[in-house]
Amino acid sequence: MEYRKLGTTGLKVSVAGLGCNNFGMRCDEARSIDVVHAALDAGINFFDTADVYGGSQSEIMLGRAIRGRDRSQIVIATKFGNPMGQGVLQRGASRQYIHAAVEASLSRLNTDYIDLYQQHVPDADTPVEETLRALDDLVRAGKVRYLGNSNFNGWQLADADWTARHHGLTRFVTAQNHYNLLDRRIERDVLQACARFGVAMLPYFPLASGLLTGKYRRGEAAPQASRLANFGERGKRALSDENFDMVEALTAFAAERGRSLLELAMSWLAARVEVASVIAGATHPEQVQANVAAVGWRLDAGDLAEVDRLTLR
Repeated sequence: MEYRKLGTTGLKVSVAGLGCNNFGMRCDEARSIDVVHAALDAGINFFDTADVYGGSQSEIMLGRAIRGRDRSQIVIATKFGNPMGQGVLQRGASRQYIHAAVEASLSRLNTDYIDLYQQHVPDADTPVEETLRALDDLVRAGKVRYLGNSNFNGWQLADADWTARHHGLTRFVTAQNHYNLLDRRIERDVLQACARFGVAMLPYFPLASGLLTGKYRRGEAAPQASRLANFGERGKRALSDENFDMVEALTAFAAERGRSLLELAMSWLAARVEVASVIAGATHPEQVQANVAAVGWRLDAGDLAEVDRLTLR
């Protein structure tokens, strides 16, 4: 397993990370524990979850899965900010909410500290300085080690970085955004901001919810219980002829080189200098092993140029 620095920090994370969003939804507790143990055995040390995943069950199951393991060798990333109830005080990035949310996550994870605490979505109603001061307090108190954001755009990254530097507060060191071979929109501004401010990218949906594994077929509805089926109309739009044209071209590209589409999807992301860890979910231990193996292809400059030709629109 390859390990990379998390942005400008000294923390090292596995280039293949495990997304725990399936825990509590598509995985029961026993299966979730099996998946986590398979990841640890394969050298994965980076586990990404959120308070909202699986109705909070994801954090609980991850906490139980690592019980008895060396906590110092495990990097837990979780998130706050999405609605955890109907009330207006049960979401967001205010000081009041952050201090309540972190205590709840610590309890569910059964840990004394969170390695990477991420703001799940921007909060237009709360000044970024208030958010950063509250998060800085958590770092100083030892409840959180590092800070990250998710779903920010380029100007929001820049604004947060300037605010933290100006006021001497702990900076965001990671950004987590939707990024894969079929969706490269963050290259327009987010990746440039990451490079400018030394922020590590943690791409989610690296396999385009299964489109980049060959799971779906042109002209056919998404299989029942699949992620794209659960996405409703958004999932149907993903099964477009344009996407299938790219999937077929990328499959042929990989096959010509004796590789799979999965290997191409994972290794292409790992080839980006801004990327610290590629977060992929799994519902079976075998998928964990496949994802770990898939990041080992070192694409050369010619490969990357051809992939650009096939995917840039």
